Amino acid sequence: MSESTVDGVRFEVRDHVAHVTIDRPKVLNAVDGPTHRRLSEIWAEIESSDVRCVVLTGAGEKAFSVGADMSATAIEQTGLEYWANLDPDGFGALSLRQSLDVPVIARVNGYALGGGMELVLGCDIVVAAETARFGLTEPRVGRLPLDGGMVLLQRQIPHHAAMGILLTGRRFPAAEMHRLGLVNEVVPAAELDAAVQRWVDDILACSPSSLRAIKQLAIHTAHLTAREARDARLPALVAALDSQDSKEGVLAFQQKRPPVWSGR
Repeated sequence: MSESTVDGVRFEVRDHVAHVTIDRPKVLNAVDGPTHRRLSEIWAEIESSDVRCVVLTGAGEKAFSVGADMSATAIEQTGLEYWANLDPDGFGALSLRQSLDVPVIARVNGYALGGGMELVLGCDIVVAAETARFGLTEPRVGRLPLDGGMVLLQRQIPHHAAMGILLTGRRFPAAEMHRLGLVNEVVPAAELDAAVQRWVDDILACSPSSLRAIKQLAIHTAHLTAREARDARLPALVAALDSQDSKEGVLAFQQKRPPVWSGR
C-alpha cells in the first residue's frame, strides 16, 4: 500500500485499486495548475502499474469538484489564452484521455460542476449520492466547457438533453442524470462508499486483461462502424486473447473455483 498527498491530490493504492482524491475542500475541490499537473502525473503512473481499478472523488461532503479554480490569479488568463494551451487529455488530464485503459469510477459525493462534470464524463462508471448536483456551468461565468464538455456530452446522451444542459448552465440533480444515462447508480450519501465498493468488487472479479481490451476497444473505435470496430486489431485485445488470464478463466470455470488473475 502506498499513499501520498501532493499539490491538492491524495493518491493511495491498495489491493490493485487506486484511490484518487482531489483534496482542496476549502475551494470545493476546484482544480488549479499544480493540481492539474499532479493529476496528469498520477494517470501516467497508473498506466505503467498493476492497478486494476481507479476510484476518483473529492474530499469532504460538499463537492466532487467545481472545476477550474476561479480565484483572482486564475482569471488573469483570458479565455483565448486558456484555449491556446489546452491539455490534449482534457480537464484534470482525464476527460479526453485515451491511454488510461483501466476502469475509472467517479464517486460523486457533491457538486460536479464545470470541469468537475467534465471529469465525470471522462470516467467509465458513475456512482452518485442523492445530494450530488451536476452541470456545465461555464456559460454563466462567460466561459466555455472546452475540456470535453461540449464534445463529450452530446456523444453520451440524446441531443436535446445535451443541449438543455449546455445552453442553460443549470445544476441538475443526480436522479435526473441517472434518468439520462450519465449516472449508473444513485444512493443516499451514507451508502455511497458501499455502493462504490460493490462496483469495485465486480470489476476485480473480472480479468484485468479482458477489461483493458474492452476499454481500449471502446475508446479507440467509437468513430468506426460496428463491424470495423469488431475487426480492429488493438494491442490490448490481441494480448487478452493470448493471455494467462484467458487460460486461467477457463481452467477456474472447469474446476469450479474463483479465478486467480495475474493481469497477464
